[in-house]
Amino acid sequence: MKEQIKAYNSVLDLIGNTPLIKLNNVTSNLEGNYYAKVEAFNPGHSTKDRIALYIIEEAERQGILSPGDTIIETTSGNTGFSLAMVSIIKGYNCILAVSSKSSKDKIDMLRSMGAKVYVCPAHVSADDERSYYNVAKRLHEETKGSIYINQYFNQLNIDAHYKTTGPEIWEQTNGKITHLIACSGTGGTLSGTAKYLKEKNPNIRILGVDAYGSVLKKYHETKEFDSEEIYPYRIEGLGKNLIPTATDFDV
Repeated sequence: MKEQIKAYNSVLDLIGNTPLIKLNNVTSNLEGNYYAKVEAFNPGHSTKDRIALYIIEEAERQGILSPGDTIIETTSGNTGFSLAMVSIIKGYNCILAVSSKSSKDKIDMLRSMGAKVYVCPAHVSADDERSYYNVAKRLHEETKGSIYINQYFNQLNIDAHYKTTGPEIWEQTNGKITHLIACSGTGGTLSGTAKYLKEKNPNIRILGVDAYGSVLKKYHETKEFDSEEIYPYRIEGLGKNLIPTATDFDV
């Protein structure tokens, strides 16, 4: 009898179950214990692998995606890479509308993964026809057999982290977590993880990190959208010039 080869079927089987690593030197002057959830250990090198796989497989379960169809999305880079990776393995085309503040190497990487990339100006309003939101919507309307992931306004973005990231952190900390800190972009990671953790312990504090020039912090504090808060900023992957429904400010 031949010995069975111990191997994963594809890199998609490696998504999730990322490690916690204790932070020692950088927190040496602080009380308490600090840990980093190293989402870079996902095969696509970011937490966005989770939503890319979850949303695409949910579309497959609902029968709205078939091999040869097209995945369309707006992205600052990471979600696009994850979608391109899942698409190439599962047999989908991938079209991405990318913010011009994304680095050149990230844009080149997306193209090398087989995605068709449209680079859109970063510092225009969300309702401008040149914004990557509206470019993606137009491409979806023009492309037969396509789905628009729409991560900023997709409940599945939250659900993916509620089902994976939250339970992982709870189990890895043996339920001893007191604070969660995460960047706030679409808000999916923050909201889905927070929802799960607060169901386990409502006293856990959730801290979102925003970028200067983004509207999220003021909206969280006042529930007012203030366009005067919007300034050009160069940080990839966090901050917004609109309010995503994938951010659940209540949690």
